[in-house]
Amino acid sequence: MHMRFARAPRMASILTTILLLLAHPGASASQVVPEADRMLSEFANASGSPGLAVSVAHEGRLVWSKGYGVADIEQRVAVHPATTKFRVGSVVKPMTALALVTLVERGSIDLDADVRHYVPTFPEKEHVFSVRQLAGHLAGIRHYAGDEAYARKNYASVRASLDIFQSDPLIGVPGAQWKYSSYGYNLLSAVIEQAAGKPFLDVMGETVFVPLGMTATVPDRLQDIVPDRGRYYFRRDGELYNEPEVDNSYKWASGGLLSTTDDLARFGLAHLDDEKVSPAMRSLLWTEQKTTSGDATGYGIGWRIVRDADGNNWIGHGGGSIGGTSQLWLLPEHDLVIAMASNLTELDYVDLLPRLSALFIARTDAPVEDAAATVE
Repeated sequence: MHMRFARAPRMASILTTILLLLAHPGASASQVVPEADRMLSEFANASGSPGLAVSVAHEGRLVWSKGYGVADIEQRVAVHPATTKFRVGSVVKPMTALALVTLVERGSIDLDADVRHYVPTFPEKEHVFSVRQLAGHLAGIRHYAGDEAYARKNYASVRASLDIFQSDPLIGVPGAQWKYSSYGYNLLSAVIEQAAGKPFLDVMGETVFVPLGMTATVPDRLQDIVPDRGRYYFRRDGELYNEPEVDNSYKWASGGLLSTTDDLARFGLAHLDDEKVSPAMRSLLWTEQKTTSGDATGYGIGWRIVRDADGNNWIGHGGGSIGGTSQLWLLPEHDLVIAMASNLTELDYVDLLPRLSALFIARTDAPVEDAAATVE
């Protein structure tokens, strides 16, 4: 199964390199973009990904974005960070989390209520688990098994898609152990639907996409004509192949959306803006959850939380899809957002995040008009 998720200990080790990088003298505006472009060009060539896009937002605005390679090999369609729609996988989970806490702030959802309070049709299990546990991967819901990520069945509703796993027993006592589960987020979307009284995708549009200006973020529906949707690939023995068609209607909330890196950067920026995401909402999202024994999980609600050696918090998520690998990370202390996406299954971004972040943190004199001119 072609799924890959960053592990917090490895990520923490990589991020410590930022301390060494930041020790260099501050870079000027004229130096930052060419160096960033060189860095990404080298990575794009070495990675073997057909297409790659990157968008960087710093101090409240998008300062640089660029596409590399092609979104469609056969038609030779170039990647553009503002328009090329990638499968962003589990980067959708923070989007679902924002919809969730929006409803919490409105008083429509109690995070500590039993999930079956909102979805009574979900089969009763041997243990009760809360909405908060579900959103923090502490509920004991299983993850994918076998080739389930290659599903081709179309589901007409969120409730129907729960049939995949709802009859299975919990894989552990809720709260006892952190166990990542995309299916848990599918169940979370049913909670959101019930609380909002409308379909999940409508809730996402009203609470996330429209307010934040994410006009290029859409469900990955096979039957729809989606402008600027790319093609999706995997690599085997040094050769590129088309990934088989999959139907992602079973997982809108956990990884079934298409987006651009520019939209992902806008989404990240919103979380650094008190008018768009309130401090109370941000606290819910970014407070690290713990197991019942007190062990930190490295996860809040929809967001991974990593601390580097200097105590800086990295807030983000990776996404692994059939034909897509993405990363969205925020460094709140530096008002920095980095979004990257490719149309290749299982792409390792290695140390690109800390190197790129160090470069933009070090830029100290880029005027707004110069920075804006670098967006491609």
